Amino acid sequence: MTHSAELPAEPGAPRDGAVGGPATERTVCVLAPNPSAMTLDGTNTWIVSEPGSSLAVVVDPGPLDEGHLRAVAATAGSAGKRVALILLTHGHPDHCEGAARFAELTGAPVRALDPALRLGDEGLAAGDVVTTGGLELRVVAAPGHTADSLCFHLPADRAVLTGDTVLGRGTTVVAHPEGRLGDYLDSLRRLRALTVDEGVRTVLPGHGPVLGDARGVIEYYLAHRAKRLAQIETAVEAGYRTAPEVVAHVYADVDRALWPAAELSVRAQLEYLGEHGLIEE
Repeated sequence: MTHSAELPAEPGAPRDGAVGGPATERTVCVLAPNPSAMTLDGTNTWIVSEPGSSLAVVVDPGPLDEGHLRAVAATAGSAGKRVALILLTHGHPDHCEGAARFAELTGAPVRALDPALRLGDEGLAAGDVVTTGGLELRVVAAPGHTADSLCFHLPADRAVLTGDTVLGRGTTVVAHPEGRLGDYLDSLRRLRALTVDEGVRTVLPGHGPVLGDARGVIEYYLAHRAKRLAQIETAVEAGYRTAPEVVAHVYADVDRALWPAAELSVRAQLEYLGEHGLIEE
C-alpha cells in the first residue's frame, strides 16, 4: 500500500485546477495511470524546464509503468527537451519505482535524499540548489510524511513541488513509524514561510490538482492537524486507548478503505501527544 491521501477533503478545504498538462510557465504534469483511494487521480510526474532551454528535469517518474515512463520522455521530447536529471521527493513506490527504468530510457541520473534511491554520484540535501539548463530548483527539507521527504521550490514560477507533503485534494498521511508528526508540522511551517518570505503562490502536488493559493492550503493543513490532535486527545480521555479504537471513533464517518492509512497518522499523533505530555503513553 502507498501512503498518500489520508482522507477526502473536508468542507472548506482548498480546491483548484485540473490534473495533468501545463501548470506554470516552467512545469508540465504527466499523470500516471495509477489512480486509487491512496493516490487520488494518480501520481503527478512533473517535467520542469526553463523556457528556451533544451534540458529538462523530471520530478517523481512514478510507478514502474512502461507506457507512463515513455509518455513522460515523449512529452519532454515533443517540446524539444532532453531529460537531463531525475529528482525524487521521497521513496514511496508510486513516486520512485519507475526511476531506474526511466534513467535507462533517458540516460539521466537520479538524485534523492535516500542514498538507496540514487543513480549517480550526487544526492540531495536541504539547501541544495539544482541548476539544469538555466533552471533553478531549491531543495526544501520536508520530513514528516516520510523521513526522506523533500519539496522543490521553483522561485521563477513562485511555486513549490510538494510531493506528498501537501496534496491537491484531501490531507496527507504521516506514515508512522517513519513519519513523525512533529517533523511534519515543522515542514508545513517551513512551506508557509516560503509563501510569506518568497512569495510562493502555487502548490504543484504529487497527487491531485494544482492549487493556486499556497498559503491558504498550508494554513488549512495546519488547522486540520490541530483539529485532529484535539479530537484524538479527547478520544483518549474518553477511554479509547489503542490506535484502532481511536480510528473507529474519530474516523467513523470515513470510508473504511482509508482506515489503515488513518491508523498510521493516528499512531503518529498518539506518539506526538505522549512526547509532549498531553496524554499518558
